[in-house]
Amino acid sequence: MPKRTDIQSIMIIGAGPIIIGQACEFDYSGTQACRALKNEGYRIILINSNPATIMTDKNIADATYLEPIDLDALENIIIKEKPDALLPTVGGQTALDAAMKLYKEGILKKYNVELIGANISAIEKAESRENFKVCMNKCNIETAKGGFVNSRKDALSLIYDIGFPVIIRPSFTMGGTGGSTAYNIEEFEEQIETGLIASPITEVLIEESLLGWKEFEMEVVRDSNDNAIIICGIENIDPMGVHTGDSITVAPIQTLSDKEYQKMRNWSIQCLKEIGVDTGGSNVQFAVHPDNGRMIIIEMNPRVSRSSALASKATGYPIAKIAAKLAIGYTLDEIPNDITGNTMASFEPSIDYVVTKIPRFDFEKFPTSDGVLGVQMQSVGEVMAIGRTFRESLQKAFRSLEAGLIGYQPKKTDYRDLDISKISFPTAFRLLKIWEAFKEGYSIDELYQKTKIDKWFLHQFKFLADLDIMELYNNQKINILKQEGFSDEQIACSVNISELDVRNQRIDHHITPTYKMVDTCAAEFKSETPYCYSTYELENEIKPFKEKSILILGGGPNRIGQGIEFDYCCVQAVFGLQELGFKTIMVNCNPETVSTDFDIADKLYFEPLTFEDVMNIIDLENPFGVLIQFGGQTPLNIANKLLEQGVNIIGTDPKSIDLAEDRKKFGMILDELNIPVPNYGTAYSIEEAIKIANKIKYPVLVRPSYVLGGRGMEIVYDENGLKDFVGKAALVSGNHPILIDAFLENAFEFDVDAICDGNNVEIAGIMQHIEEAGIHSGDSSCVFPAYNLTVEQKNMMESYTELLAKKFNTIGLINIQYAIQNDIIYVIEVNPRASRTIPFISKVKNIPYAKYAAQIATGKKINDLNIIENETNLIAVKKPVFPFNKFPNQNIFLSPEMRSTGEVIGLDRYLGSAYAKAEIGAGNKLPQNGTIFISVNNADKNQIIKIARDFSEMNFEIIATSGTANILKQNGILCDSIFKVGEGRPNVVDAIKNNKINLIINTPLGSQSRYDEYEIGKTSIKYSVPVITTIAAAKAALRAIRIIQNKQIEYFSLQSIFDKHD
Repeated sequence: MPKRTDIQSIMIIGAGPIIIGQACEFDYSGTQACRALKNEGYRIILINSNPATIMTDKNIADATYLEPIDLDALENIIIKEKPDALLPTVGGQTALDAAMKLYKEGILKKYNVELIGANISAIEKAESRENFKVCMNKCNIETAKGGFVNSRKDALSLIYDIGFPVIIRPSFTMGGTGGSTAYNIEEFEEQIETGLIASPITEVLIEESLLGWKEFEMEVVRDSNDNAIIICGIENIDPMGVHTGDSITVAPIQTLSDKEYQKMRNWSIQCLKEIGVDTGGSNVQFAVHPDNGRMIIIEMNPRVSRSSALASKATGYPIAKIAAKLAIGYTLDEIPNDITGNTMASFEPSIDYVVTKIPRFDFEKFPTSDGVLGVQMQSVGEVMAIGRTFRESLQKAFRSLEAGLIGYQPKKTDYRDLDISKISFPTAFRLLKIWEAFKEGYSIDELYQKTKIDKWFLHQFKFLADLDIMELYNNQKINILKQEGFSDEQIACSVNISELDVRNQRIDHHITPTYKMVDTCAAEFKSETPYCYSTYELENEIKPFKEKSILILGGGPNRIGQGIEFDYCCVQAVFGLQELGFKTIMVNCNPETVSTDFDIADKLYFEPLTFEDVMNIIDLENPFGVLIQFGGQTPLNIANKLLEQGVNIIGTDPKSIDLAEDRKKFGMILDELNIPVPNYGTAYSIEEAIKIANKIKYPVLVRPSYVLGGRGMEIVYDENGLKDFVGKAALVSGNHPILIDAFLENAFEFDVDAICDGNNVEIAGIMQHIEEAGIHSGDSSCVFPAYNLTVEQKNMMESYTELLAKKFNTIGLINIQYAIQNDIIYVIEVNPRASRTIPFISKVKNIPYAKYAAQIATGKKINDLNIIENETNLIAVKKPVFPFNKFPNQNIFLSPEMRSTGEVIGLDRYLGSAYAKAEIGAGNKLPQNGTIFISVNNADKNQIIKIARDFSEMNFEIIATSGTANILKQNGILCDSIFKVGEGRPNVVDAIKNNKINLIINTPLGSQSRYDEYEIGKTSIKYSVPVITTIAAAKAALRAIRIIQNKQIEYFSLQSIFDKHD
């Protein structure tokens, strides 16, 4: 069936900010869909609030709205753009929920917008667990025993029919939010309340526990002619009870019999038909009892999902692109397979290798978490590795994690006495404990009883744990070790020589990797697209480029502090280099990203970003240069080793990047340039740290060197605190020193991004943080242009930036953080590399700074770039998004340690409306009326008076704790007093639970009030009450609420802003 000609314009809804459960895989799928449909001649209208995405670049869609994904914005954009159709299946749960709201409010019908790629009936059947159960029962597909409840009373009556343990799953949530396992009646009552609150329709499914069952996923694509194919089967190593996003997974499925696999395949296709998924991709999840083989269906997602991205990268089959084309009328047999160039999309992928995905966790950012995995997703990223065997891919995946692991074995520092009783609890690194258990003599049967991990996998783990590296090395059988996935570093550690010695011995004995293609067809047809992985076999399928090539090192797994922003920079670098005629080679191991799409770079190596793996590729490809400044900290960790091997690193010299981290040399440069810096010192021991802190005077900022995201960073007020935190920082930073700086209280912070070609400097922008100094720049909201900066200060900041960029011999990007205290401008830190604000400033200025930086790295000059600044009257606010709903016991107050997972943008002509858009985009529902609770520390009491008065004049009721209430009453502001948590009842937490509070302004009061603040924070997350923790943010929120009350928000596409200037 040919594509539809009755529609000309299609609206696509993006996924919004990166959150746990919905990460940058939707930038990948959304970008693919936009490009595919635009190439078909449709006009594409895109709405997404995430500025760090490739899909929101102005050239991807025809009308790009960096606006909050809410009903008001969507309706206004529909009125303005008049789309013929809406595609809601490539923006995750966010897009699907938004489409449902548009339908239920009658907006789609009112403006004659057709839903394509999914129909309302199918969404309702799949998303409502109750409807889904009914549909599956109708076609004799077994589901777990259980039922639906809408109240605590119903839940208590149902539990006696099912018995414990039970799984509690709220309806219409994502990433397992609100889900839990209850083992007794006390837990059950508490978790039912949490689940009902988490569900937007106050409904939870209570099911028999499937703990210990094997878990599987099927990625299915179906077209309008009822052609359906399985793209990929995925097996979870962790049994049921762990969210699939947190489980180590393997493709293809390893432990099912052919009969079981065919049954699962048939049920998957039958499920899509029964639900009514007419076109597109879906993810179907199953559980299989390990003893009797009973199979049940768990759920299905009628959209492109996290697993779809993994399946796409695992097989090379572009699910999102194909789903988008199916939505406009094509059938599978009409769409060419871009990877082979010879087959059609109806050709079911087959693979002749094994793929392993391992999630990446950041539990150290959330110390109140117990680290035990469950049905609610907690991972912040993932890696994927490809090998010819499961064991090889597992080893490669572990060393891709950037968690200090060199393969499938624990770090030397982690060798502790094994507590076998705890191995039953699934944790981030349980597989490493299994390795230790095998070393200590535990049997496969014993570990199976404790973990319920399939014995086939346990056999594989035991084989690797039992392998005698020393014996094989001494018998000159390095090739066997390499085939089993052992890294040079693993071998070196076992035989007590250097990694370089192993590498040289390998090369001397001609033991080097061969590279294979990911081709969707197990080499049955010749592949057109070089998408490669390494293994140790005889035949090499990859030929190096004859043309000049540049290799770009990606950012590896997403984690807090290093996320999608760096992938954006890597992709822009590819575009910039291709424009200059270079062949581009991307190296990365993150399956969620645009950079690992098969048709972005000219060649993609899906490999770990370690010295060994990168050097092997360089040996084969012999690129003209290697770019390291775009992938965050990841490439910098191996930069010096690459330099020592004579690799041509283009752009800023890694020595300059090191210089910025060396506090002593850095300080000397600032002194030489006469640029102020807070007093500082560098310590290699606790004794040195105490001496330096006493000299600088408390409070001090303690931080390790060579880390991103403020890991281990704290403000310390006394010697005891210093001893604690220096100990922790030493663990984070390894052999590198601890940096100690004077903490600038009541200072304003600024981020400045720039590009430099060695002679000339182009300032990208000066962004002012809304929160005061002391909060990590990644966690602080920021505004462009700076809203509180004199012309003289702006000029001085620009002058300092030029001086520093040249002094550090910057060739490419540089980011500098400043603070202003008492009208003195201090330099806080200099980073001569890509920063997380580059995508934000690039979107706001309509200038692709990362792309230009890549071109500068090859020798191009700023004057050659013809950079044109568009004068606009826009104000942009970047606001972080936090995962506190996944870690409900965590203190919500911001600190120098970064904890946000993503960001949104608010773009408008006024600061108030820009901030309002950012708040709405971040999912914070600012109230237009109701009651505000205020409790501030003594330092903030004078400033809160005007804020409270303004809220009172806007007809808000105000309640406050006694100290704050007294100061407000003394200044003529009507307010009621309420107890703190420990003072009596009813207290502020009772008021939140009774839905009597609509907004909380609570600035931290110090250690004596931590319990009170902790309870307020925990309850506010549970009941979705927005919390403001700084005075600066309270002022901004006040402006935003005023704008929302007056209904003054307008929506603009990037094209309408900038095209008149182009």
